[in-house]
Amino acid sequence: MDQGAAPPVFSATAEVDGDRLRVVVVGEVDMASADTMLRTVLGEPAEHVTLDLHGVTFFDSAAIHAVVRLAQRLPGALTVLPSRQVRRVLDIAGLGEQEWLRPN
Repeated sequence: MDQGAAPPVFSATAEVDGDRLRVVVVGEVDMASADTMLRTVLGEPAEHVTLDLHGVTFFDSAAIHAVVRLAQRLPGALTVLPSRQVRRVLDIAGLGEQEWLRPN
């Protein structure tokens, strides 16, 4: 019985528009995928980076660490758009008031 393809557990897609980079992340960001998310963002030169996490369903400490590293490497250039789950995790971690974090 063919039930179709399962949705991806994780994907990170980069979209470049001039000096702007948008990385859309979908699925689970954990210790197995956080480095891929980080490398996807840092793999394209850009003056303005949007990390779109609206499609993220799971976000662990490795993911938090990756986002904090991005914020340190891209001061003033990073904008993070969290899903509800990501926002909750970042709030619990004490990062809910960071200037790079936008409302969900």
